[in-house]
Amino acid sequence: MSARRGTIDVHTHILPERWPDLKERYGYGGWIQLHHHCNGKASMMKDKDGQLFREIEENCWSPEARIKEMDETGVAVQVLSTVPVMFSYWAKPEDTLDLCTILNDDIAKAVKKYPTRFVGLGTIPMQAPEQAILELRRCVVELGFAGVQIGSHVNQWNLDAPELERVFAVAEEIGACIFVHPWDMPEDERMKKYWLQWLVGMPCETAVAICSMIFGGVLERHPRLRVCFAHGGGAFPFIIGRVEHGFKSRPDLCAKENPFNPRKYIGQIYTDTLVHDEGALKYLASTIGEDRIILGSDYPFPLGEHPPGKIIVSVSEWGDDTKDKVMYRNALEFLGLKCHPQNGPMPMEEEQQNSQQSKLEEDSDWQPQTKIPRLDTERITS
Repeated sequence: MSARRGTIDVHTHILPERWPDLKERYGYGGWIQLHHHCNGKASMMKDKDGQLFREIEENCWSPEARIKEMDETGVAVQVLSTVPVMFSYWAKPEDTLDLCTILNDDIAKAVKKYPTRFVGLGTIPMQAPEQAILELRRCVVELGFAGVQIGSHVNQWNLDAPELERVFAVAEEIGACIFVHPWDMPEDERMKKYWLQWLVGMPCETAVAICSMIFGGVLERHPRLRVCFAHGGGAFPFIIGRVEHGFKSRPDLCAKENPFNPRKYIGQIYTDTLVHDEGALKYLASTIGEDRIILGSDYPFPLGEHPPGKIIVSVSEWGDDTKDKVMYRNALEFLGLKCHPQNGPMPMEEEQQNSQQSKLEEDSDWQPQTKIPRLDTERITS
């Protein structure tokens, strides 16, 4: 395939190669344990009932195995986050915090060892907001992460819950980005067949998360909060017309906490590009904005895109500038990185720089700013 130099994959998952027996460590079950059964393969098992959750391979825990596959598929940088089943918001807060520390420290080791190849996103005990804030600060200040990954809801709280307000406020204050991943989908009888929890439940979960943050005023109160939603924002981009119509026709139900049209926040939120269809990707770009969609592959799992970015590359209507935005430049902005982990800051072409400066100088309050970093757009083949 043809990849682009500097490609950043914002949606990848990683686990430690080993972790303690959590049932023994905490005194109760419900956790995921990893059982290595042959070289380079392991089973994620539910300790409560002994059921298999997922089979994984060494690319789920080995930075070296990941880098080998990244090189084969033209991915320069992966953003590392845990597997959502490890969120463990259902558990005692002190135990979830302890597990978060184990998971975050493992990600930090990979980032420290390969700082030009990996960027970290932590996990935090969202069911205990004050402890979540402490771990959020540790992730960003001590471990050097760009932000955190959180679930689409926290037990019975949607993301507009008042209890979570401080978490978002602190994230905005310290410049931490937030990657929202669906998890804990309904498990009733209707959803058990055909993998419906993952195929249908996940897009619905993400749409609920976005609508909650909009209708609940979270995005209004925190305009500088950088939030990206997995799987192309789930169902949300495709129901935005319905959501807006509901806001206008039943403000008594939809506008109780935020008086502004939901479309106001298009251009504020990010989504990844994991929609598995070229037509859907083009619609996503036209709806969310080509400046707000970011390559995300869900590496290394079966529902992911392999190789990462193949649909982006295939969109013939998009020129180099648009593809560069989606493949890495939007990621740099979302992650709050001033330069690319591999290349460092590069000046814009002189013509583009002069054009931007002229536009800014029309504002009397404009002051000279640092040049915006830009990578070259040379293609590589893998």
